[in-house]
Amino acid sequence: MLAPLFPRTLPGSLEHMTAMEDALRLEKVSKTYGDKVRVAALDDVSLALPYGTFTAVMGPSGSGKSTLLNTASGLERADSGRILIGGQEFDTSDETAATRFRRGRVGFVFQAFNLLPTLTVWQNVLLPARIAGITVDKRRARQVLDRVGLSDRLNHRPAELSGGQQQRVAIARAIVTRPALLFADEPTGALDSARAAEVLVLLGEAVREYGQTVVMVTHDPVAAAYADRVLFLADGRIVDEMRAPEATGVAARMAAFRPGKVAA
Repeated sequence: MLAPLFPRTLPGSLEHMTAMEDALRLEKVSKTYGDKVRVAALDDVSLALPYGTFTAVMGPSGSGKSTLLNTASGLERADSGRILIGGQEFDTSDETAATRFRRGRVGFVFQAFNLLPTLTVWQNVLLPARIAGITVDKRRARQVLDRVGLSDRLNHRPAELSGGQQQRVAIARAIVTRPALLFADEPTGALDSARAAEVLVLLGEAVREYGQTVVMVTHDPVAAAYADRVLFLADGRIVDEMRAPEATGVAARMAAFRPGKVAA
């Protein structure tokens, strides 16, 4: 087994969390869009995700997947309901306070990578922590980059890397500050199957080796099968879940959402 990069007790995030608390809890969260025509992207959603779990979120287009991720992470403000991270209520009414709250608690991995093209791999990985005023152990940051297979690419810029390598930089950047929660929005959507598998293995290791909690939005049943649990959304509601998922079972469940079929 690989030696963990981080101790089980993680400064600024997991060290203060107890086994009785959920990493993430949503209580009757709703979110609507539009003025003349109101569309419920989330409709009274409640869920609880324990620490050290990997959850995939799936559903047809417009089901509320990305809205769930964005409201849970505080990128968007819910219209009603409560969001708790590590047992603490996440108040997004004050953007500055919400940003401060996320620091050290929440990390992000996006399909588009969101790397700055003029910075090197090393600079991209350290930049968010420096902006947030978080001190990063550079030795540990090098260990993270070594673990994701990029120790020989520290001085390369994003344009000099493959898509899979860029996504691994994004993952290293997300985990180097040791957040308890890691949100991933279609992290394999722009990758071929081999590079996608690498990224999914790394997300799984963030859970099993480092004790982090991963919430991943995906449309891919194969990607969802790497998770411990799949939540299925339709019309802004959680309508089903699958534990210990397999790709064929996930694909069959998603087939129920096709036009002309009714989801159970």
